[in-house]
Amino acid sequence: MAGLTGHPVLEIGDKFEELQNNIINNNKNKEVIDKARLVVKGEENSNNNNNNQGGERDMAPPTSNSLHRSGSRPQLDLSKAAIQGNSEERDPTILLPNQSDDISHFALDIGGSLIKLVYFSRHEGQSIDDKRKKTVKEISNGSRRSYPILGGRLHFVKFETSKLNECLDFISSKQLHNGIDSHYWNSEATNKENAVIKATGGGAYKFADLFKERLGVSIDKEDEMDCLVAGANFLLKAIRHEAFTHMEGHKEFVQIDHNDLFPYLLVNVGSGVSMIKVDGDGKFQRVSGTNVGGGTYWGLGRLLTKCNSFDELLELSQRGDNRTIDMLVGDIYGGMDYSKIGLSASTIASSFGKAISDKKELEDHRPEDISLSLLRMISYNIGQISYLNALRFGLKRIFFGGFFIRGHAYTMDTISFAVHFWSQGQAQAMFLRHEGFLGALGAFMSYEKLGLDDLMVHQLVERFPMGAPYTGGKIHGPPLGNLNEKISWMEKFVLKGTEITAPVPMAPPGTTGLGGFEVPSSKGGTLRSDASALNVGVLHLVPTLEVFPLLANPKMYEPNTIDLSDHCELEYWFTVLSEHLPDLVDKAVASEGGTGDAKRRGDAFARAFSAHLARLMEEPAAYGKLGLANLLELREECLREFQFLDAYRSIKQRENEVSLAVLPDLLMELDRMDEEARLLTLIEGVLAANIFDWGSRACVDLYHKGTIIDIYRMSRNKMQRPWRVDDFDLFRERMLGSEGKKPRPHKRALLFVDNSGADVVLGMLPLARELLRRGTEVVLVANSLPALNDVTAMELPDIVAEAAKHCDILRRAAEAGGLLVDAMTNTLDGSKENCSSVPLMVVENGCGSPCIDLRQVSSELASAAKHADLIILEGMGRALHTNFNAWFKCEALKLAMVKNQRLAEKLIKGEIYDCVCRYEPAS
Repeated sequence: MAGLTGHPVLEIGDKFEELQNNIINNNKNKEVIDKARLVVKGEENSNNNNNNQGGERDMAPPTSNSLHRSGSRPQLDLSKAAIQGNSEERDPTILLPNQSDDISHFALDIGGSLIKLVYFSRHEGQSIDDKRKKTVKEISNGSRRSYPILGGRLHFVKFETSKLNECLDFISSKQLHNGIDSHYWNSEATNKENAVIKATGGGAYKFADLFKERLGVSIDKEDEMDCLVAGANFLLKAIRHEAFTHMEGHKEFVQIDHNDLFPYLLVNVGSGVSMIKVDGDGKFQRVSGTNVGGGTYWGLGRLLTKCNSFDELLELSQRGDNRTIDMLVGDIYGGMDYSKIGLSASTIASSFGKAISDKKELEDHRPEDISLSLLRMISYNIGQISYLNALRFGLKRIFFGGFFIRGHAYTMDTISFAVHFWSQGQAQAMFLRHEGFLGALGAFMSYEKLGLDDLMVHQLVERFPMGAPYTGGKIHGPPLGNLNEKISWMEKFVLKGTEITAPVPMAPPGTTGLGGFEVPSSKGGTLRSDASALNVGVLHLVPTLEVFPLLANPKMYEPNTIDLSDHCELEYWFTVLSEHLPDLVDKAVASEGGTGDAKRRGDAFARAFSAHLARLMEEPAAYGKLGLANLLELREECLREFQFLDAYRSIKQRENEVSLAVLPDLLMELDRMDEEARLLTLIEGVLAANIFDWGSRACVDLYHKGTIIDIYRMSRNKMQRPWRVDDFDLFRERMLGSEGKKPRPHKRALLFVDNSGADVVLGMLPLARELLRRGTEVVLVANSLPALNDVTAMELPDIVAEAAKHCDILRRAAEAGGLLVDAMTNTLDGSKENCSSVPLMVVENGCGSPCIDLRQVSSELASAAKHADLIILEGMGRALHTNFNAWFKCEALKLAMVKNQRLAEKLIKGEIYDCVCRYEPAS
């Protein structure tokens, strides 16, 4: 220990080693108790009577972040019902482990080729044992509800119209036609004779009797054009990365200013083409159209190639070479461009023009070439007519959608080329990620009192659950909600590979020049979501999310620091995540006792997340604009999908207990220092403790190779100033003043905490204590849901309460902030000097990821931020991967140790374990 003198944290670090074994042994006993509680609460898997482990199901202990299901559904599954919590309480919660989601509404767009279904599942927030009740009342006026409050989820599913029975089976299996809102729950409303569903498209008329016969419901037919416009308006206003351009295989998302959305031209390409000028919500007119559309392509294609489906025809086009059939400018001018009028040699002069002079019969031409030539001819025609109509009305934006588009890369490229060519680069074709569901979504919105019109973009979160595709593959049946079925499906996916992929591979094409495309390579083997090639997830409606009010410029804010549009950068981070996967799976399985069931779920999670990575490597924009924060959040969502709710639970608990045991000695050491030395030591302590990060491969290796003392020694050695980014002197001047002038203290500080254990206990809590000592209110901001070893808002009150036993400053502040229910009288440090009653509070940030997107934070955090004049962002995820370039209306301090060599080089031109202390005055 001789080499560690001079640093109070390190001088007491050897106490870690003393306590480890005792705490680990205690944790084993606690896991047994947790399992017993589970059986009492009836939270076993609903399918635990299967053959796995003799029917035994070992789930994680119930936590505050479990998503409970609403009991408002009129048809209840009461099997294995049990009281949750104290059975002596008045009106105790009854847990229904086998109850499916509370379905409120669904709507259909029944076209000639496809049926598009949008349905809404509701999740109501339930009260939980929240130890922050007084805190919440102080800063949110008692309006808080437990996060995440999912006002509901919008699901998107499609079926082939020719397989209508599959759609009906799906509706029946999910009981969508029986779902109603709870306040309409009465004998009259639940009578199937009165049940009405919303639908649009020709099939709403054609199949009305069949819906009545099979499901006992009547169809309320909505106008098709009304629905298209309503769906498009909703998506463009509510989804951040909805619109995109697609040129020569490159997809780029376009941010639409909601105040400058109208007017625009909506081109719906179905069997025919309608062009609609949209001037506002409910304000539109059809201004033009053409009878040459998707039906033309399919009809002629079927006659000329004998294809049996639209998808088959599209796949043929991906292997085609239109130069064998189309007459190009170069064919006319001896391979030369016609530069005088701006035509390249590869520009199509006449579609199917070579068929005139070639002495070939139809069977002499390759079907692939015919399909591609036909696709180009129709797409170019649609693009040209659309641009001319936009020019006619002076419209700046043209959005394309409909059955013909279907997210098909070549189709979008050819339309984009036509618009670009005829506008001479002045206009762009834009497409919508949910374009296939415009009609169904518009029909869904026609239900009264849904409140969707009032939703803002920050209240919608899109997630991509790993379910089997309902159509387009060799496995049929409804999307898999049952966990065992989902795991089985993942195992089949690994075995069968491309047999269960979506029918339209999304490989970006190469180009040979203006209008001339190379023969593409069709890629398979990649798992698709339920929406297949449309690449849409489930929209979570979260009314409690808000934009962080202290962002200096919310419209210009971009959370991600790392640009993954660079393929090399993307490949590197994919490799990092893949290499970390085995260790993560081990931790997840161990967190649930290493049972056979946990191992099976762990394998399924690994396969599912690997499939996501493979899909995104093939097409990075498949799920919207991709940043590193999105990848990390996707991993956490995938863990939760396979019911690993807190993979690092036992590790966090162990490290918290060990760190709390040495905290009193650290605080005494700090109190013996003068102000300036103490402030520097506190910042050093935050940076040194930030090394304990299970999300970093380098730190995981350290855990395996050395003791905690070794890690601290290495961390302390990196604390020598100057740091790679070192604004400490500026921060010290703001805190302590200069030339004898004492600055005013901050009114309220928001401390965004990172990891459990030493990071929060020995790093951020002492810093919070120093701010409290100076009369500053402190709000600790932590995750709503677990992610890696990050501390959560539900764990922090217990940590603060334990720390407060040894510190009068923390005790009084925690009492003032409502974190301590019972007043504590036993203070051990005797530090009453400058003791203040300013509150120490805890709020949740609204997310469950190692990073944070400040465009979507909890209303609780937004409320707390209104009176804050200092933000401290700590850790790689919140201060480096995201928000490193963010500017705020108030002062900001960004603290982190860089635990990745590549990130250190690219971001701060430094080395691994370099530190960042970045202070920014109010913007």
